[in-house]
Amino acid sequence: MADRACIEAQGLTVQRGNHVLLNEISFSLGAGQVVALLGPNGAGKSTLLKTLAGLLPFSGELRLDGREASQLDRQERARLVAYVPQHSALDAALPVRDVVAHGRFAYRDVWGRPDQRDDAAIERAMELTDTRRLAGRSFSRLSYGERRLVLLARALATEARVLLLDEPTAALDVTHALGLLHLLRDLASRGALVMVALHQLNEAAQASDQALLLASGHLVSAGPAAEVISAEPVRRVYGVEIVPAAQFGFRIPAGKDSSP
Repeated sequence: MADRACIEAQGLTVQRGNHVLLNEISFSLGAGQVVALLGPNGAGKSTLLKTLAGLLPFSGELRLDGREASQLDRQERARLVAYVPQHSALDAALPVRDVVAHGRFAYRDVWGRPDQRDDAAIERAMELTDTRRLAGRSFSRLSYGERRLVLLARALATEARVLLLDEPTAALDVTHALGLLHLLRDLASRGALVMVALHQLNEAAQASDQALLLASGHLVSAGPAAEVISAEPVRRVYGVEIVPAAQFGFRIPAGKDSSP
């Protein structure tokens, strides 16, 4: 059940030179839900996530957990919002556990020393993402899919209330993709607002409560996922017809551990 607004945007606009990437987007989202961010390539999904994460300048109004985004310092924002990009520039030969531990920087004292709460958050994040088995391996030696899971663990280690994920199921096998979507639902049930950019509409329909549908930098449709991922909006944005039960479906067997 969503509670008070966790993200409020009014007339949110992002421009690069003369090119408008997001055009006066407005929405309000509460915590306790998974929100699918949808749209074809170039629609503005990654731009919106980066803007919410504080990585791009914008005009308009943006409030995070009731506070003006422009008034949050780097540490405050890091405690509130965690972001997992579609492509990370990180290619360091660091042990995986050290990469996950970076998610705790906003909680460290002036000497950068971890405490018991940091260690507990790191261990829990690695357990949830099935990355404890990778703890001692070099991040730079991991596969692309493994790196995505480690970066997700780093985000979870922040214990942030808002989690922004850009194409998190890309390069994951079906087992880990299903486990990840199950994990996102569990995080939302514990009070997080999870906004996740997805290309597969069937994944979005199954895993999300709300959806935002973008096209060419405009917000075309917003609301319950079942209403946004429906015949008319999908036809208008993607130019295709929805064919019910037109592809394989998968689920995690009862009693099986659903960690990604």
